[in-house]
Amino acid sequence: MTARRHTARLIAAGVLRGLLRYAWPAPLAERPRNRAYLRERLVALPLLTVLAAAAFGWAYTGIRDDSAALRDSFTPALVGLAEAETSLRIADREAEESLAAGEAVQLGGLSKRYSTRTTRAVQRLNQVARSGALTTAERQELDVVSGLVVDYGTWIAFAQNNVADPALRGAGLSYARSMLCSAPATARRAGPDGYPACRPGTGSDATAVVDRITTLENHLRDRLADRAALGGPLIAAAVIAAIALGLLACGLWRTQLFLHHRLHLYVSVPLLVAAVPLLAVPFLTTDAVLAHRAQQRVVSTAGDLADRTSPAIESAADDHPFGRPDPLLIASLDARARHDLAAGRLASLDGAAPWVTPVGLAGAALTGVTLYAYRREYVLISRQGAAT
Repeated sequence: MTARRHTARLIAAGVLRGLLRYAWPAPLAERPRNRAYLRERLVALPLLTVLAAAAFGWAYTGIRDDSAALRDSFTPALVGLAEAETSLRIADREAEESLAAGEAVQLGGLSKRYSTRTTRAVQRLNQVARSGALTTAERQELDVVSGLVVDYGTWIAFAQNNVADPALRGAGLSYARSMLCSAPATARRAGPDGYPACRPGTGSDATAVVDRITTLENHLRDRLADRAALGGPLIAAAVIAAIALGLLACGLWRTQLFLHHRLHLYVSVPLLVAAVPLLAVPFLTTDAVLAHRAQQRVVSTAGDLADRTSPAIESAADDHPFGRPDPLLIASLDARARHDLAAGRLASLDGAAPWVTPVGLAGAALTGVTLYAYRREYVLISRQGAAT
């Protein structure tokens, strides 16, 4: 048993020394054999190039794709849900105030803001459905919300048609509100902003429009945070890419020195061309860091969209359209998220992500062909006795 362990250790040590020799060749001061050195470089450099290109390209593309998903899907969906909920609550207050006018509402109808806000809520829900951010189950839940919004409008119309009868008018308005908010009508006291309190419910009782929209917002925020986080696979790919790129840069430099001292080449132009893409690595890395920081800021903005917006802020903006916009206005938060994502990148590198891996593979092929040609030429010269 001890002999087997000793043999296994020797094999493992030999494999490790072999890998180390390929990854980190012997310095020229130790006078390695030319043929062996070229053979090791012929194996190591293309493999390191492929490994670095694959790992770095996958990680960089993932970060860029996450920013695109936040910009094109998740943020618009969260904005749409926040606007739909806020618009419905503003419309609810407008309906209450219009119906309080009694029979006059039969002549003038409900307020213009009520019509505008209900129409905007329906439009925003449709935009969320087309955003691509929802799962199949969430899309079905959104269809239920859209149906409830239609029913809400039907019961408001019922209250309007029976405005002369206080009992029927109150019943219609109360039932419509129960579809919008899960809190009982008797408990709907106005908050400090003048709007009836409407806290989302949870569990089996969370069946109202605001409850369902809040649930969708929470699910989207969780997935948005997951996309913005550095997951384990991405961190592992980044570490592998960093090690491989470091070894590759050192390997190409030491190979150039070897060719200069042993084969009397001033510089290997093909290997120099293969090393040119390494100059882009600092810029791509900077772009990835900026993108990740922007994603973290968008996570914070998403929290503000779900928790800190209010009908009072939106209603004040309607009353003063040319005033200074509130930082917690939904449009302001949307603009902030878009600005963060736009600023969190190097614009000149847009479209570069799909080319990282192919360029690396082309560099690996060029390196392999070049070193094979040098080794073949050296072997031919050695056989003719012209070199030692």
